Order: sequence, then C-alpha cells, then structure tokens
Amino acid sequence: MRILTVLTYYRPHTSGLTIYAERLARAFARRGHQVTVMTAQYDKFLPRQEMVDGVNVIRVPVAVRVSKGVLAPTFGLVATKLVWQHDVVHLHLPQFDAPGVALRARLFGKPAILTYHCDLDLPPGLFNHFVNTVVHFQNHMAGLLANHIVTYTQDYADHSPYLSRYKHKLTAFLPPVELPPPLPGAAETFAAAHHTRERRPVIGMAARFAAEKGVEVLLDALPQVLEKYPNAQVLFAGQYENVLGEQAYAERLMPRIREYQARGRWTFLGVLSPQEMTAFYPNLDALVVPSLNSTEAFGLVQVEAMMHNIPCVASALPGVRRPVQMHGMGKVVPIGNSTALAEALLEVFAEKEKYRCDTAALARLYDPDTVAQEYEKLFEKLSRTR
Repeated sequence: MRILTVLTYYRPHTSGLTIYAERLARAFARRGHQVTVMTAQYDKFLPRQEMVDGVNVIRVPVAVRVSKGVLAPTFGLVATKLVWQHDVVHLHLPQFDAPGVALRARLFGKPAILTYHCDLDLPPGLFNHFVNTVVHFQNHMAGLLANHIVTYTQDYADHSPYLSRYKHKLTAFLPPVELPPPLPGAAETFAAAHHTRERRPVIGMAARFAAEKGVEVLLDALPQVLEKYPNAQVLFAGQYENVLGEQAYAERLMPRIREYQARGRWTFLGVLSPQEMTAFYPNLDALVVPSLNSTEAFGLVQVEAMMHNIPCVASALPGVRRPVQMHGMGKVVPIGNSTALAEALLEVFAEKEKYRCDTAALARLYDPDTVAQEYEKLFEKLSRTR
C-alpha cells in the first residue's frame, strides 16, 4: 500500500505529535508499505527531500510563520501530485493545510484518515484568538471531508468539543510507544553525571518548555517536596530554549528555576535521543505530567516511564489521566493543583515498591507494529468501501 502521511512538523522537530507520526511511519515502512511524509521545511537547513528509516520525507518551503504554525504557498501544488500517487492519505491534526489535502483525497477517490492529536488552545490574546479560530475552522473542514478520524482514547474523545461532533466516524487507537534497548552501563553513567544517587528522590519531567505543560505547577510543588526531602532534584528532559511561541512563558519562570539550579535542585538536560531516554528513566523516582489544558491528550512519556517501572503523577485531564488509570502506575491529581501534586509525589516516594507492572506486556500493547496493524485494517476497510 502507498501511504501518504501529511503533517505540519516532522522530525527532527520534537513533540508528541511528531514522535507519534515518525514511529508509525517507520512501522508502516517495516511492514512493507511505501510511505511518504509530506511536511513543512520549518528549518531552511533541512533537506527538501530525504529517505529516513525507509520513509520518503518531502519538505515544502515555508514563506511565513504564524504563531506556532507556518504558511507554505506551494503546499497545495505538492499535495495534489502526492495525493494522486498514493492509495491512502493520513493526516495529523491540528494542521492548517488539512482540509485542502482532504479535499484532494475526496476528488481523487482516495480514503482520507485524520489522527487528531489534541485540541488547540493558545495562550490568551487577540492574535492568538484569531489563530485559534482559523485553525478550529480548518480542522472542522478537514473533519467533514475525512472518511474517518482516529484519536488516542475514548476518554479524550468524550471531552473534546471537536471530536464529539464526529462520533459516527471515530475510533480510538492507543498510540505507538517504543524505546531502544538500553546500552550497558548507560544508566550508571547518567547517574554519575547527574548525581542521582546522592540527590534523591529524583523527579523527572519530559516535555517542551511550554505553557500547556504546567511547569509552574511543579515549581510551586517543589518547596513542599524539599521540606520533606531536602536533597530532591528535578531533571527536565526536552527543549527549554527558543521554544516556538513560548519566550514570554520562559522569561516569567526562569528566575525561579535559576534559584533551584544554583542549589543543584533543577537540571535542564535538553533534548535527549531515544537511546539517552533509556538512561534517563531508570534514574527517576517519579515522572510528572502536570499539563494544564486539552493541548495535551495523552502524554506518551508516561508509558515510556512505566516501561521502566517508574510511576507517574499526572493531571486529571481527559486522556492524560488514562495511562495511570489503565495501568495503576502512579497518581492522578487535580489540574493545576500544586499542593496535590506535592502530596502525590510524597506518597509515591513513600511506597514506590508498590508501583510495578508487566513491562513486557506493556511494550506489546503499545508496540508501533501493533498500532500499525490497527491502522492497516482501517485503511483496507475504507479502501474496500470506496
């Protein structure tokens, strides 16, 4: 099958959406499909076309950036050619260009499937309100034109204003999650570099430094944790500098974080490779996902941590709460409640041994090949129907 995947950002950009799309595209390629990813050339130094892990990546030049999105004038022209050449079109939303691509799929008689990753919820402001309105309209147009929509969990679908309109053509698939095998001695080397044996317990956070991630909730919880555990520390894995659209948010929080950095209680690790993440997780006592709004729909890092038997403390957002609820690996706390987050962390640290799961079964459940098979069944069903 010739599968065309279309999304605004693809790797090496790092987000849950891009990681999901990459894992799934690679799984399709491994399973013998011809896979093309059409995306924006958000960095002019990225090649216009390249083959990566058996996936043909085509990047369309960007003319203008708008908030966290991009405008690429030739996107439609390239999409016309590629939709015609493929058997099925797989779109990842939110995406400004999605309705135009979905319309082309309709005109050419190709099934169009949307994977809806999250509701867009930009910070307050007149311009961001305008961007939200435009993207919501585009997403709904794509939803009307698509043959089917996939999301992560029914929990998220039940609470999403967008997805609730399309219940008649909606399916929930668990997301693809995988990590490479750990390198011998890597976790120990990581421990020595970041003093995780002396400065415990270790609280991990793996995310972009962005307003919806709730970094301030963790900051507000830290004093209560440090009162009980004066040697506790936070290890933050992910992009924390020059995050698109988050400069004001970083400037607001960085003075407080620098105080913790000076005391050895907060360390920014930057973007870690999948191999480096396998050394990161075993050094944690808990992973936190204190996300604040529906821009977060699941939190793939929770499953990655659980695969290393590391418990998670997640906010009670629809979708985000499901990994802990499904697998019993941690605590769910009220959204934005730093006191509850601190109390949950203290409870987890006090009884960490009770948080254990069948990591092999967990890996099979979220294996990209398993998820790819579910998509294949959907693609084949839609192709037969058309």
